[in-house]
Amino acid sequence: AMLQCPPDTLDIRDGAVVDMSDGADRMPLSELGRIVYFRGDTLPKGLPRELVQTRHYTPADYPFAFTNGVQASYVEVDTDTGHVKLLKHWCVEDCGRVINPQLVDEQIRGGIVQGLGAALFEELHYDAEGQLLNGSMADYLVPMAGEMPDMIIAHVETPTLESELGAKGAGEAGTAGAAAAVMNAINDALRPFGGEVTAMPFTPERVLRGLGKLQD
Repeated sequence: AMLQCPPDTLDIRDGAVVDMSDGADRMPLSELGRIVYFRGDTLPKGLPRELVQTRHYTPADYPFAFTNGVQASYVEVDTDTGHVKLLKHWCVEDCGRVINPQLVDEQIRGGIVQGLGAALFEELHYDAEGQLLNGSMADYLVPMAGEMPDMIIAHVETPTLESELGAKGAGEAGTAGAAAAVMNAINDALRPFGGEVTAMPFTPERVLRGLGKLQD
C-alpha cells in the first residue's frame, strides 16, 4: 500500500523492503515501523495498524509433548505441636533429552522449593469482604534455605519425537509433584494416630486439627 505495487514484487532483505527482481532498496524496515505505528492515518482504511503475527505450534503426532516423573518426601511430624520438618526429598524426572544436566537439576530443585512452599508455608488470607489480610512478607511465609531438605534429583531420558533434540519441558517438573509427596508423607506419619490432612498448606494448626487435637 505504501509503495503502490503488488506484494509479490517485493521482498525483505537485510533490514529493508526491496524489489524482488533486482534487489533495489525501496524502504528501510525502520521507516515501515514508524509509519505503521505512528502515522497510521496515512494508511488505507481497514489495513491493520500493527506488525505482529502470532503462530501456535501443535505437535503433529501427539496432542502434546508430555513428560512424567515421580517424587517422594521424607518428613518428621511433631504430633504435640503439629510442626512438620522436611528431612529429604527425591525427584526422578523424564524431561526427554537432558542438554545441560546441572541447569536442569537446579531448575527442578527450584520447582520443588516452590511446591514445598505451597505445601507447608504459603497461604493468602482474606476477610469476609474479600480484603487480602497478608499485608507484607511478614504475614506470608515463604520457604527459606533453613527449611529446605536435601534434594536428590535423577533422570530417565525418553526422547520425544516432537523435537529435533528429543527434549521436553522441565519448567513445572519439580513443582507439580512436590506438594502431593509432602501430603502423602504427612498422612503416612499420622496414620497410626488416626489423623489425616487434606487442605494446603499443611500448617501446624491443620495438622493438629487432622489429629483431632483442635476443634473449630
